[in-house]
Amino acid sequence: MASQKVISALAEIESSSNSQTKLQQYNELLTDIITNSAAAQLPQDLITYLDSILSESLSIVAARPLLDHFITILRPLPSPTKITVGQHAVTLLQSRSTSVEEQDAAIREILADAYEAEEEYIAAARALQGIHIDSSQRQVPEAAKVRLWIRIVRLYLEEDETTAAEAVLGRIKNLPSKIVDPELALHFKLAQARVLDARRRFLDASPEYFGVSLAAGVDEADRLHALAAAIRCAVLAPAGPQRARLLASLYKDDRAPSVDEFAILEKMFLDRLLVPAEVAAFAERLAPHQLAVMADGTTVLDKAVVEHNLVAASKLYENITTDALGVILGLQPSGDFSAGEKAEAYAARMVEQGRLKGSIDQINGVIHFEPGSVPAGRHIRQWDAGVQSLAEDVERVATSITEAFPEFATEQAAVH
Repeated sequence: MASQKVISALAEIESSSNSQTKLQQYNELLTDIITNSAAAQLPQDLITYLDSILSESLSIVAARPLLDHFITILRPLPSPTKITVGQHAVTLLQSRSTSVEEQDAAIREILADAYEAEEEYIAAARALQGIHIDSSQRQVPEAAKVRLWIRIVRLYLEEDETTAAEAVLGRIKNLPSKIVDPELALHFKLAQARVLDARRRFLDASPEYFGVSLAAGVDEADRLHALAAAIRCAVLAPAGPQRARLLASLYKDDRAPSVDEFAILEKMFLDRLLVPAEVAAFAERLAPHQLAVMADGTTVLDKAVVEHNLVAASKLYENITTDALGVILGLQPSGDFSAGEKAEAYAARMVEQGRLKGSIDQINGVIHFEPGSVPAGRHIRQWDAGVQSLAEDVERVATSITEAFPEFATEQAAVH
């Protein structure tokens, strides 16, 4: 309840018949409340003051300047006070929202700032979503709409509310004109990448992050952060030709060696087998949604590593038993399924989806990799390389003998 002093002062102002004097008295009382009310009493005094200036006894024309002054006073107050008073103000303004849309928007922004400061991100997003931006009473530029929606998306993503964030992001995509402001376009691209990432659409999220990392006008540390995010998403993406192209683009970037994720990127790009220690170190840098456990009890990372190692194994072998492949992939028996049967299931799914070329002999438990998986002419190239290496070694030995025993070399040359 408000202090008796404020209640009495408001009663006196409300009984005044002079409109000009009344407005001045309201402003003077607001200053007095801010100056003299105790911290614990301040929210209730401000709420009672707000009830008075928005009562039916005061016209909306007279209330607007008082409300503008009230907003100016509210802005620098502590977050708990802004939340208490702001919530009440938003409720009061709902019945008059068409007449005070500017003021309603300003109070909602103040309320959102306070919620965000208190890490109540969902409440902040909902406060901003209540702002009227499509009414005939208030013309809002498209750039301002985009800026507002991007902030709402960011707030929802702080709490992993991906469905709500994606819905708001869709409003930006449906704008009749394109985003021409480079800064806003960059924020939109980053917001889109984060939504795709949160939805575990890693194959789509990685190029978006990579695009942000290449954008001009971005701080170098932020660009590297975006590059690292692009690599993480590429690693988590399903194995296949599209991811292979993505890994190649990231690996060839000159900045890649400067981020912690480069080690696992290099192994994946070069189709080398990943060991558990490397995977564990990489997992420490992942966000919670990237480590979520799926219905089969594995994580996205587990699946990505198994699929990668399966592709890597296809580069080393022309054929392999499913049991041996299960050992290489680090699969463990569970329930009625052996490690070999799990390896066969992974291989069958990838072959079916066109991400791995080969065939499975289920009777003998052998997987045969086709030339698309094992490089064509691999044995011929290995033989050629061996012959070349042997010839180079012989030449080095002959040169060493000539240098050590020049007389012998001369005699042999004369004989032949």
